[in-house]
Amino acid sequence: MALKTALAVATGILLAGCASRYTPTPLPANFATTKQAKLQAAYHWGVISDSIEKRVVTELKKSPPRPVYIADVKDPTPFQRALAAQLTTSLVNDGYVVSRSPAGSLKVEMDVQAVTFTADRPQYRYHGDKTILAGGVWLLSEVDAGALFNVGAAAGGIDAYQWFNSQFAPGDTPKTEIIVTVSVSDQYRYLARSTSAYYVADTDRQLYGIIDPKPVEPQLTRTFQVRGDM
Repeated sequence: MALKTALAVATGILLAGCASRYTPTPLPANFATTKQAKLQAAYHWGVISDSIEKRVVTELKKSPPRPVYIADVKDPTPFQRALAAQLTTSLVNDGYVVSRSPAGSLKVEMDVQAVTFTADRPQYRYHGDKTILAGGVWLLSEVDAGALFNVGAAAGGIDAYQWFNSQFAPGDTPKTEIIVTVSVSDQYRYLARSTSAYYVADTDRQLYGIIDPKPVEPQLTRTFQVRGDM
């Protein structure tokens, strides 16, 4: 009996380790874990504007200096207006000449694409738990095979636990994301280009140009047809 059980287990292991070598379509797989910032305040707009400006300036330094012009956007959203203003400020503060007219200047264009995914998207966060050990030592389990914090006191251990989890934005994974692309070009070529993606709070969708349709109100009246003599 023991021999049959061992053979069955061995067979199961062999079968489990043998995936089909040929499939009609690629097998869906997850990407390696990454983090994406969630915009939740106007201050965050300034942070990403500064980040974009630094990447653009790095490329502009490879070419002879020329004035730049921030191209106007038709019907800009509050986010686009703020981004243009903050990008102008960053460029001026870095010593670049920002022209008020396009003549003779490099054109800086900003494109913001707002995308909506399905609601209730999966959310994978740190799912371990804090465990007190002896002498005020806390163990944060399931993080890189266990991360030990010897804080000397239980209160310090709780602070370490809260600090570790504070890196994650509160709430569910947003269904709304934006893709921000800033390009610098002349009439012949692109000289600099930067593209970034961010989560945005679903309650702030209008700030990024997404207008949700109003829900259809249920019909509260009905019409009846009367037949026969009155």
